[in-house]
Amino acid sequence: MNQTPTLLEIVPRDISAYRKGNTGIDYVHRFESGRPGPHVLISSLIHGNEICGMYAATYLLDKGVRPKIGTLTVSFANVEAYEAFDPEHPFENRQLVHNMNRIWSPELLDGSDDSPELRRARLLRPVLDQADHILDIHSTSQDVAPFWAYIDHERNRAVASAIGRPSIHLVMPGGLGTGKLAIEYVPHGLTTRQGTALVIECGQHFRSSAAEMAITVTHDFLAHFGLIAQDPATLAPSAERRYELLQTHMVKADNFAFTRPLVGFETFAKGELIAINGTEEIRAPCDDCTVFLPTRAPIIGREAVVLTRPL
Repeated sequence: MNQTPTLLEIVPRDISAYRKGNTGIDYVHRFESGRPGPHVLISSLIHGNEICGMYAATYLLDKGVRPKIGTLTVSFANVEAYEAFDPEHPFENRQLVHNMNRIWSPELLDGSDDSPELRRARLLRPVLDQADHILDIHSTSQDVAPFWAYIDHERNRAVASAIGRPSIHLVMPGGLGTGKLAIEYVPHGLTTRQGTALVIECGQHFRSSAAEMAITVTHDFLAHFGLIAQDPATLAPSAERRYELLQTHMVKADNFAFTRPLVGFETFAKGELIAINGTEEIRAPCDDCTVFLPTRAPIIGREAVVLTRPL
């Protein structure tokens, strides 16, 4: 079902040299400027095969990037899943047991369930606790334009807009709806929180352009908060396209199928049939309903599609 794409432009590399950081947590590195300023976390590899974040994290470490003010933390999250990569089945190591970007709730983190992802998330809790601002780097299975995704707080929108690229924003009033994302982890998801927490979806997992986008946006994010200098030549203001998440559907049955091939950003008229999901029909809840993150290979219990409306 999961087939190798035509070309793997980027692939994982050995990151064992980055294991020993300076925080007491493997694969977590922290650099303090000694000057007042925000604590910014760059988070990579929440999903094992979303390797563009690895390229951004190793870029920072290899180039010796250090903050002018505040504190910079660089994290490789789900290294165990990352190391399970098989080039013949490059979509299989997204997770080992749990989706690591759906488990950031007290019920799961403080519960009795066990998995590689839960064990790692429990170790990383203090890393998220200590950060003022989080950039969580992801990529998509389908070859679509990069986009921001964030909880619908003005502080998140303001930072994504100020950075200016990518120009597409997925705004989530109540989160994704299928578990708690790392950017929703308390206190980062709270309305009263001052800091920002953003996901950047950099494009298709194995495109070199995804790695380039991850590095570029990481640079822009750090520059926005003053940790490094911004090169004015790299600024890319553009007209925003914002979409509000309306529904997230899960795959419920083996017969799940879209009515036509989807990769993302296709639109449907209100009431138009989008997919069959067991005995359920998934229909567009509004005109100009825009598809995000359609599954490329349906797996029962995982997300099937996100439906949005343009803002």
